[in-house]
Amino acid sequence: MERLKGKVALITGGTSGIGAETARLFIKEGARVVISGRSEEKGRKLANELGENASYCLSDITKEEDIEKAISFTTNSFGKLDILFNNAGGPVGAGLEKITQKDIDYGVHLLLASVILGTRYAIEPMRKNKGGCIINNSSIAGIRYRQGDPLYSALKAAVTHFTKMSGVELGQDNIRVNAISPGAIATPIFWGGSGISNTLSDEENEKKLTKLQGNLANAVPLGRSGLASDIAEAALYLSSDSGSFVTCQDIVVDGGRTAMFNENS
Repeated sequence: MERLKGKVALITGGTSGIGAETARLFIKEGARVVISGRSEEKGRKLANELGENASYCLSDITKEEDIEKAISFTTNSFGKLDILFNNAGGPVGAGLEKITQKDIDYGVHLLLASVILGTRYAIEPMRKNKGGCIINNSSIAGIRYRQGDPLYSALKAAVTHFTKMSGVELGQDNIRVNAISPGAIATPIFWGGSGISNTLSDEENEKKLTKLQGNLANAVPLGRSGLASDIAEAALYLSSDSGSFVTCQDIVVDGGRTAMFNENS
């Protein structure tokens, strides 16, 4: 069943982790996909793996001009934009007593401004389609204490709130805006994000991932770590006709993590 047949999607941070798994699933479900990211080697390799319905755009989401470029690249490559997954992100700071202005500036650009500007530049092509779907990658760190450092947590809470407010404003254009809040998902963010994982071999990343999955399995009621594919499936639901009446929502995919009461874990 091709639930995204005829759809065109742009996935930021699409070269690894959640972004790469979502790209694979969207292609399988009939979409044409542009993956954007800073690792040109991994991006082109993945696009080649996915075939003629995938393309790669070199893009740094901390730069407004690159966000606009990725949107334009998508419409120029495939003629339109139906789905935007503002997925790219990563660690941004340290403990509360060590946060610097540099951390704040970088964090705002990476985690919040990228979502706001991605949404802004997606509006025009989606209006031309008479609708669209925007998904913002948030986090359970924006919901619960000790799931991320204070700066990261505050910015993810802002992403979730922006999602709801922009969803209300864009509803009249039939543009749905939702967030996904992952928790206990085994991805490279746990060892420094794509900035670190892109410097490691596939074997080194796989070794770290396997160890992480074992650790995370003890942190959720379901007794297993979350996988990038779990988030990809949530993104598929929101992007497909099955999610056509869902907007302004934050879909928490965390294996029950936020329902646990041990704040030290």
